[in-house]
Amino acid sequence: MTHVLVTGGAGYIGSHACKALAARGFVPVTFDNLSTGWAQAVKFGPLVQGDLTDRAALDAAFREYAPVAVMHFAAASLVGESMSNPGKYWRNNVMGSLNLIEAAAAAQCQEFVFSSTCAVYGEQDGVVLTEASHKAPINAYGSSKRAVEEILRDFGVSHGLRSVIFRYFNVAGADPEGVLGEYHRPETHLIPVMLEAIDGQRPELVIHGEDYPTHDGTCVRDYVHVFDLAEAHVLGLEWLREGKGSQVFNLGTGVGFSVREVIGHCRAATGKTVPHRFGPRRAGDAASLVSGSHRAIDLLGWEPQRSSLRLMIRDAWHWHRNGGYSG
Repeated sequence: MTHVLVTGGAGYIGSHACKALAARGFVPVTFDNLSTGWAQAVKFGPLVQGDLTDRAALDAAFREYAPVAVMHFAAASLVGESMSNPGKYWRNNVMGSLNLIEAAAAAQCQEFVFSSTCAVYGEQDGVVLTEASHKAPINAYGSSKRAVEEILRDFGVSHGLRSVIFRYFNVAGADPEGVLGEYHRPETHLIPVMLEAIDGQRPELVIHGEDYPTHDGTCVRDYVHVFDLAEAHVLGLEWLREGKGSQVFNLGTGVGFSVREVIGHCRAATGKTVPHRFGPRRAGDAASLVSGSHRAIDLLGWEPQRSSLRLMIRDAWHWHRNGGYSG
């Protein structure tokens, strides 16, 4: 059996990647502390409950399963929280990742797929971001991810570690078969919060700011379906398995949607009106982030299948109505 260690495999994106890995014949080994993930999402391979700050637990997992590669999703990822509690992001995201990278190097596991973010680019409004765009993160979340990218580069020089880094921003949707989906407690992401609002699970959606320098005053983001994102990560792993070198890829559609526009698409996809009100800006939010993906399309052969906004909302709505996880 060909094992792949998937950190954060009980979480939203990681669990979808595990399903995609299993479909390609890999056995995903989920390493997760279940602080934000769900044991019910681990359906395609074993679960090792552990924390990235525990080097002994990591070493034990590498000894037991001898993975051929690491797919690293585990991270604290709330922009607002990263502004108020940056220490958490440097400890969890940077120190935890360093532990993981050192454990992989010690185990001679030389292939590493890393889930980064377009937040490494910071505030660059009005442009489509490419992999060569200047990196100037404006929050601790983006800064912590940029730091891990630099660690991977250094371990490539010192230990021959080869890595594929994916930078993306807003992930949405759910498994088309309804097996997996987005389920955070509390929920903070726009589309599931909208669905909770229209379903009466919260009184309303609060839109953080209406005075941004965008066409309608609300933040603009590029959305990619979690199914397509998971497929890209498997393609990245296959790139490394073929002996190709380290590479960075942006993942997005190249099209941005404002919060107001997402609300309109939600109404069209569900037939329901989203109750909402405007609140103050949230610290650390850029006005516009749109990510180009030509390199992933050209080099990996990535072909997004489900990344229309209406389809992402429809899949998320189907998952939401099924009730998510519990526990």
